[in-house]
Amino acid sequence: MSIAERKEREKQEMKNLIIQGAMEVFLELGYEKTSIRTIADRIDYSPATIYLYFKDKDSLFLEVQHVSFGLLIQEMAGLADLDDPVSQLREMGYRYLQFGIEHPEHYDLMFIINDPLVCLMEDEKEWHNGHQMYQVLVGVVERCIQCNLIRMTDPQLATLMIWSTVHGLVALHCRNRLWAVGISPETMPSIGKSYIDQFIETIRT
Repeated sequence: MSIAERKEREKQEMKNLIIQGAMEVFLELGYEKTSIRTIADRIDYSPATIYLYFKDKDSLFLEVQHVSFGLLIQEMAGLADLDDPVSQLREMGYRYLQFGIEHPEHYDLMFIINDPLVCLMEDEKEWHNGHQMYQVLVGVVERCIQCNLIRMTDPQLATLMIWSTVHGLVALHCRNRLWAVGISPETMPSIGKSYIDQFIETIRT
């Protein structure tokens, strides 16, 4: 291994260490209470070291989000093996729901808190982390429309409606709001699946 290759490997290892430390702190403390200094303390390096790799907390947070989205994308593995697009859509809903139930802290960082995305909107940059996952859903919805299996004809509007509907349920669960209507964490998995089943039936042709 050349000197340049070794330096590049060491650089990537340090970056991975920072991201892993940041992930732990963000999940434990949340976005607001996390600072570059708290992350530096976690990995036993100075804040200046972190700034060599990330310009600010938001840019580091987006890298952490990328890891979380990777977990969600892994949950969706194997969907293409299902021949029926509606079955794909239903199973995708199930897995999305289960991810939110099992990883509420990740879900909060990915989809609920707003601050880190403000920098993207201000700089007019694309949200790559969320866009990749969204496009998976768009592809499934497009196949449903092409096969005339759902009543909507605009894939973008249909995707937005489907995602926002299931997201609303998961977000209410993550923020502990469903107890007010008698849905406990224990009953959420079965009720959530029934919710998805009934929702899909409302959009079937």
